[in-house]
Amino acid sequence: MAKQVKKSKQELSKLQNLTKGFLKENPIFVFLLGMCPALAVTSTLETSFGMGVLVIFVLVLSNVVVALIKDFIPKEVKIPSYIVIISTFVTIVGMLTEAYAPLLHESLGIFIPLIVVNCLILGRAESYASKNNVLNSAIDGLGMALGFMFALMAIGFVREFMATGAIAYGVFLPLPFEGSIVNLETYLFNIAVFSGPAGGFIVIGTLLAIYNGFEIRKQKKAELERQKLIEEKKRIALEKKRQRELESAGGKA
Repeated sequence: MAKQVKKSKQELSKLQNLTKGFLKENPIFVFLLGMCPALAVTSTLETSFGMGVLVIFVLVLSNVVVALIKDFIPKEVKIPSYIVIISTFVTIVGMLTEAYAPLLHESLGIFIPLIVVNCLILGRAESYASKNNVLNSAIDGLGMALGFMFALMAIGFVREFMATGAIAYGVFLPLPFEGSIVNLETYLFNIAVFSGPAGGFIVIGTLLAIYNGFEIRKQKKAELERQKLIEEKKRIALEKKRQRELESAGGKA
């Protein structure tokens, strides 16, 4: 029984480790990491998805390698070592993207090699992978990278839809077909500013406001529940005190 409880707790911990990057510890909406690609490559949903896939590849594998060799890296050269590991995987994904998705490679441009200095990847290597085992480090990397991709795609979806009134597919990714999910050619969804950097700031700011609004509301609700619990404990304690006083008075009588 104890083993089953321990196993279920471990599974729950792994699940929380995997899902924390979506909302609770989202790299963009919570920690504001990776804002440069969030502004530069999210003009369309496809480019956002493409960058997300590359970050997943680099973050998961770099976390695994750091977790494997962490005990052999001297403290004095930890950060340079992590950068070498990350840059190796960035070089690999850059070559693969250029070979198999040349349009995506051309669209992302300099932001592929700039993955090396993405604070999210270096931060997870230093704060998590260097202190945990391989499996947990891989799960952490996957969860945080998926959360990063989720945020990029949310920004890219809004920007592309507001700029063109459509969500295209097969333009940058090497898909066997090309088209669009929706296509609303009206003045309401043809705002060119959303395809540029200013549109990125507007969308990210709006999504951050919405996210923080929900978080503040959640915190207020939790605080209200906590206050109610405290008041209930005080009421119960007061009732017990009165009961003891009555019993004491009855005993003396």
